[in-house]
Amino acid sequence: MTATEITAEIKAQYGSVAASLLTGSDPGVSAVAEAFGYTPEELATIPTAAHMGLSCGNPTATANLRPGEVVVDLGCGGGIDVILAARKVGPTGKVIGIDMTPQMIDRAKMNAATLAAKGEALPVEFHLAAMEQMPLAAASVDCIISNCVINLAPDKPAAIREMFRVLKVGGRLAISDIALKQALPEDVAQSAAAFIGCISGALSLSDYERFLKDAGFVGVQIIDTKKDLNAYGLVEGQSGCCSPEMPATPSSLSLTTITEGEWIDASQGCCGTSSAVHAGLGEVLTRYDLNEYAASVQVFAIKP
Repeated sequence: MTATEITAEIKAQYGSVAASLLTGSDPGVSAVAEAFGYTPEELATIPTAAHMGLSCGNPTATANLRPGEVVVDLGCGGGIDVILAARKVGPTGKVIGIDMTPQMIDRAKMNAATLAAKGEALPVEFHLAAMEQMPLAAASVDCIISNCVINLAPDKPAAIREMFRVLKVGGRLAISDIALKQALPEDVAQSAAAFIGCISGALSLSDYERFLKDAGFVGVQIIDTKKDLNAYGLVEGQSGCCSPEMPATPSSLSLTTITEGEWIDASQGCCGTSSAVHAGLGEVLTRYDLNEYAASVQVFAIKP
């Protein structure tokens, strides 16, 4: 697949996830979130639609966010990390969610609006954009967080250079991601489904460090969290960070106006008409222990 084809497929797949009824009210989704570092207390204070079991870590737990800081969440999804980060930076700060999938941006806005309607207006904004071309001024950001998304970038060196551009001097990265400990089996490495599922597109640990240093970052640390990647199986049918087939919101409802109480049954799965992608990926991964090849990592770096 070309970079253009990969991007189009990612948008289609994750757009269907965003339009699905998959939420933290599903015990499996919450179990995945807890397995990768979110506390039950955190999950209890956010709209259930803010997370869909797509995490491979909890970047807000390690970013050391401070009041007044400007934070960017790359691949913000339904807004779970934007919400948690906004509570840390407070009213004098700002958190900017960036995602290239319109349905994810709509879902994140819906969740922020849900909190605002309950009296918690957070300092957040959202932009539909690619991480390689952020609509932000140079040297305008204190911290960049991201959760299991950098591995999806078709041009990872360009994405990392863009992170360097928008960070202030002394600004930092605090990213949760998946990285490869060794080469994947050929059938997984060549699988488009494995790319969408955050696996075959992941950088090796050595390449991750090299690309960060080449962009100008210092103090680079890439830490294997030792989390069990097989935890994704806690959500029935899930393979990798792309979530399982779930019902979707019917076309008559807009994610910009729907409320939590309006989630209703429908027939479309999170992969839309491409549900065979999950079946193919699931079949491949039943032959391997993902933990032998990949790791959930925390990535830290500083712009000097």
